Amino acid sequence: GALLALNKPPGLPILGRPGDLSLDALLPALRRRLGLPAELHVVKAPAREYSGLVLLSSCYHTTKKLQQFFTDARWRGQYPATYRAITVGVPAEVEGEISTGLSWQQQGDRAMVRRCWWAGGTGDTPGSAEGCALQVVPVPAPGRRSLARKDVKSTLTRYRVLSAVGGCALLQLQPRTAFPEQLQVHLTLLLCPALGDHKHSSCVGRVLGVPFFLTPESAPARTQVLDEELLSRLGVSPRQLHHLPLHIHLQELVLP
Repeated sequence: GALLALNKPPGLPILGRPGDLSLDALLPALRRRLGLPAELHVVKAPAREYSGLVLLSSCYHTTKKLQQFFTDARWRGQYPATYRAITVGVPAEVEGEISTGLSWQQQGDRAMVRRCWWAGGTGDTPGSAEGCALQVVPVPAPGRRSLARKDVKSTLTRYRVLSAVGGCALLQLQPRTAFPEQLQVHLTLLLCPALGDHKHSSCVGRVLGVPFFLTPESAPARTQVLDEELLSRLGVSPRQLHHLPLHIHLQELVLP
């Protein structure tokens, strides 16, 4: 009917500036190639760094109805989106939940910046924070006032280990909430950063092989550090490591 699903590669943004390569810029050509009578709208899509399912619709009312369904499902305590991730490290528990407050923080300054990240967003896809010099940081025990002012948002992700080998794991992730970079931050709190996470993995340090969490203020973002054995198995040299994409994939969407 009106629905179309694509498999997006990592690194492709949903929205972009005029002239930039983005999914939105490709939709008119896709419509012509498929011979569709109406323009396509983005119903649901993973973040720029993620790969996976993009749900499109050629009916405006269907788009709005499904976007509302995804929002209502989370409010009802359901998990309409399922992701897969490869992690560096294996969680101590086979399954569980990661719950924390998340907020945007100016880099090099503790002052919070409120909600500017929603500008230009589509559905659950946030707008660009480029130029704001912001980073997403965990707030383990947010106060009621900060939650009421929406400086901090309570977030929850359910996880399950599907497989583990060689110090890495394949995880199923089901976010109950929608916040930019939620899955990456939650995996670092699990002490198992996603493979290819060059933004948050520095928050996981190791002493004698035992991982521990470092605050974002004390762990600036850098290219992910992998041991020689894992680099060899991946067939990647240290010089190529910064090209390694983020291994988080939107695998499944539940529809009404």
